[in-house]
This record gives sequence, structure tokens and C-alpha cells, in this order.
Amino acid sequence: MREFRTVGVVGMGTMGAGIVEVFARNGLQVLAAEVDEEAVARGRAHLETSTSRAVKRGKLTQEAADELLARVTTTTSLADLAAADLVVEAVPEKLELKAQVLGELDRVCRPEVILASNTSSLSVTELAVRTGRPGKVVGMHFFNPAPVQKLVELVRTVVTEPDVIEDAREFAASLGKVPVVIGDRAGFIANALLFGYLNHAARMYESRYATREDLDAAMRYGCGYPMGPLALLDLIGLDTAYEILDTMYRQSRNPLHAPAPILKQMVTAGLLGRKSGRGFYTYAKPHSSEVVPDSLTPASKIPADAAVRDVQRVGVVGTGTMATGIVEVFAKAGFDVVVRGRSASKVEGAVAAIRKSLDKAVVRGKLEEPEREAALARITPTTRLEDLADVDLVVEAVAEELDVKRAVFAALDEICKPGAILATTTSSLPVVECAAATNRQEDVLGLHFFNPAPVMKLVEVVSTITTAPDVAATGLALCERLGKVPVSCTDRAGFIVNALLFPYLNDAVKMLEAHYATADDIDAAMKTGCALPMGPFELLDVVGLDVSLAIIRTLYQEFRLSGFAPAPLLEHLVTAGRLGRKTGHGFRDYTPR
Repeated sequence: MREFRTVGVVGMGTMGAGIVEVFARNGLQVLAAEVDEEAVARGRAHLETSTSRAVKRGKLTQEAADELLARVTTTTSLADLAAADLVVEAVPEKLELKAQVLGELDRVCRPEVILASNTSSLSVTELAVRTGRPGKVVGMHFFNPAPVQKLVELVRTVVTEPDVIEDAREFAASLGKVPVVIGDRAGFIANALLFGYLNHAARMYESRYATREDLDAAMRYGCGYPMGPLALLDLIGLDTAYEILDTMYRQSRNPLHAPAPILKQMVTAGLLGRKSGRGFYTYAKPHSSEVVPDSLTPASKIPADAAVRDVQRVGVVGTGTMATGIVEVFAKAGFDVVVRGRSASKVEGAVAAIRKSLDKAVVRGKLEEPEREAALARITPTTRLEDLADVDLVVEAVAEELDVKRAVFAALDEICKPGAILATTTSSLPVVECAAATNRQEDVLGLHFFNPAPVMKLVEVVSTITTAPDVAATGLALCERLGKVPVSCTDRAGFIVNALLFPYLNDAVKMLEAHYATADDIDAAMKTGCALPMGPFELLDVVGLDVSLAIIRTLYQEFRLSGFAPAPLLEHLVTAGRLGRKTGHGFRDYTPR
């Protein structure tokens, strides 16, 4: 293995300065080059600000910070990088500029020196062939902020020498990073999966399917993502996002990578996100993270002129996991709840499951014993639909089969009092189909709770083309009374969360299917590089491959986009009975408990 004692970095912007800090923190001598003295001063300021912040947080001593800075030598001449054992270019994301820098480094560096590009979207092959040592050129894509983010994507081309990529991998690991080795294609792993999802969210916003606040809240509370997609686009920079998507589209010709027109319009108008002070949101000042109200900020989720129906007594049809969770949520919030099951044993099982859940909450100190008893006292079990005749709202939570749901809604329509709201908690079926089974279509909406309902904060409130405004307003108000975070959307396949989540999961399967990267590396890239709570294959195995395939098929049938077509590998695994954790075999094998 090569020894890397002195390393070079070309470019000391936010990214370059972060890479310099990573190297210097690990005891390496760093030669950092910039275009002129003014740029050098800015780069030094980045370094000093970052290290002083680390000192204040107790993550670095002042002595260590001083030693770190002393290991960095700055220059305005690439010729001064001749002593480096490895050089990383981190100049702006422009092919000609990067190729020019690498060409100059090729002339000044020793023949055995590895040249690396920190590009996030450009072809490393195109950059490599502009040098006289294409076999020693690799992609070394750090993530921002480099001192904090663990992921490094190491990109090999068809001519990269095996020992070069292995040495680069060992070197990245020695820096405390998580290296994943991949081939040279647009977006690599993280950006290829992330930006398709971000672009889809921008298109949703552009079509006025949901507000920016609801899109972001849906992914934060429904998937546990650290940021919503539009807030993340603002952080990345809309100009950067547009360039990455445009580059990906030119290579892949995948319509899902074609930049949403709104991105180009906003970039042209100078609305670049946080760095300009305004993007999808408005910020206190350029480079600030503080969001301030603007003309698009809603005063309330519930329109001021909307009437809200009185809901005191509710019914829940179903006794499965989702249904019992919803019953518990309503009962704890002070509602009288009638839970209807098909048999006495199923209803008794549902009440027992609720009692067990409430007992756990008491043990964990999240609920007092009198509150548990009061919640249980509000629950009335029954096997008769007729016992729902006097409720103000019914939530249907039966099997995810349209014919079964339609039959339930037709029966409820005959039984329930006039003005009672009928809601379905479907995650993928058309709500309007349930409404069409009744003679009160204006009183039907979707209330999509997430599993487990007592824990998950998000509820998607879904209006059909016939849902009355006061019914939609009542759904929002009801969710707020339950302590949930409601988001509004219309009746489209996948609503918000599934429509954004499952194409991303499907793309990950296609990436694996193409042998571009392993499931472990893809999961590591998304968890480490994008701070997601689970990698795509971990999540698919938890959700169930059969459930995931059904949702992806529904999305494909609705939108008819080639990019939404289910990955053949996913279909084959389902056919083979490898459904994920519930069968012990999915993308991974699981040991029976």
C-alpha cells in the first residue's frame, strides 16, 4: 500500500476547506492551493471558523486546533503540490475547469501519485482521460460538511488500476470515513438516489399537489428524515441541484432526472436557497438557516372561513395492528371509541393488544395509571356494524383490498347517521373508490395514519374531488386534537409519503440489479451520506417486499412513467417468497428469533 504523508487539495471553498481539515486532523501535512491570495484568505477563514467551533463544542482542544492549522500550507501555485503523495481537486463543478486542474497536476506530480476528483456528478472517466495517467485517477467524493460526514464515495473508472482504488479505500478508512467503491455513472450512489427523490418533490410542489410545509413535514414525520426535501434543496442550493440533475439526465435519459421546470425558473430569478436568502422558503439573510414568514406562509392549516364539524364519538372498523393503534390514539385523546371486529375473539384480541400497549406506556412513565384506566373505559368493543349508527366519524382500517373496503363503506353509508364522516386509512388505494360506494361522497376522506399509530406523528388528510371543504377542515382539526401532525393532499396514488418514498426504493433495487453497488454499500451510502434512519434495503425488508411491490405497481399504473416501473429483481424476489423480515428472507437473510 502507498504511504500518504503529504496530501494536496486544490480549492478551498466550503468543500475544499472541509477536506483540508479532515486531512490535517488526521496528522497529515496538507498543501492547499487556491487561485489567488484573496481566495486563500477566505479558505483560511473557513478552516479557522470550523476549528474554533469544534473547540467551543469541546470536540477539539485549542492546542490540537493550533497544531492542525500549522499542518496546512497554502499556495497559489499548483507547482507547489509536487511533493504530495495524493491530490484531491475540489474546484467548482465544471468539467473543463476540473480537467484543466487535473491536467496541470499531471504535469507537476510524480508519476505514481494518485489524482482524485471530489466531483459529485461529473464523469470521472472524462476527467481521467484528460491526463497522462488515467489509471491513477479516481473519484473521491466527500460529503458536506466533510469533517462531520462519514461517507466517501470512491469512484473507479474502466481504466482505474486495482491497486489505486484499494489504496484509496484503505486511505479513506484510515481517516475514520466509511468508503464505498462504485463505478463511474452520474450521481454515483447517494446523489443518484437522493436527487431523483428531491426532483419528484419539486414537481409535486410545482403542480400545487401539496404545500411546501406539508411536503417537508410528511417526509420528516412519516419517514424520520432529518430534513424535508424542499428545505434540503434550499440547503444544497437550487443551482447546484439543477446542475446535478441536468448532468444525471444527460447521462441516464431517465425522465425522473429531468430537472423540474420550477428549479430552472427559480435559479434564473436568483432564488438559490439559503445562500441567496430565498429559495422555496425565505430566510432571515443570505446563508442563514432561520426561516422567516413570507407571502406563502399559511396562517393556519385550517382555512379561517372553514366550518368544522363536532366530533365526540368515533368508530373504528378493523382489529389489526393499524386499527388497534388508531383506537388507542383516539381513546387516549379523550374520545369515546366503538371498535368493531368480525368476531368476538378478534375484538377481544384487539382490546387486549391496546391494554398491553397502554401498560407499556405506564411502565415507561409516559402515561399515568388513572389515564390508562380512563382510556380503556372509553373503548366499546362490538361485532355489529349497527353499533356505529350514532358515531360522528368512522375510520375504516380493514385489509388493503378495494372490494373489501367498498363493501364496508356501502354498509356504513346505510347505518351511520346523516353528517357522520366516513374515513379510510388506506395507504395506496383511491379514496374516491370508497366514496363512490356511498351516497354521501362529500362526507368521505382519507385519514392515513402511519404505523405504529400511537408513536408516529404524521397523518395524511386526503381529499377527493367530492370531499366537502368542512369535512377536510374537520379532518385537519381532529388530527391536531389527537396531537398529530396533519398534512393535506389530494387523492393521488401514494399521497405524499409513499409517492416520494417508493420510487426511491425502487431506484435502489434497480441500482443493485445492475451490479453497480452492493446492498450493504447502498445502505451505508444513504445512512451515512444522507443521514437517513435506514438504508433502502433495510427498509424494504421491514416494510415487506410484497407490500412494497404492490405500492410501486399502483404508482406505475397511476402515473405511467417508465421510471416507476417495478424493478424486475423486486418482482422475482416476491415470486420466490422472499418477502423480507416476516419470512426470514428478503434482500438479506434473518435469523429466526
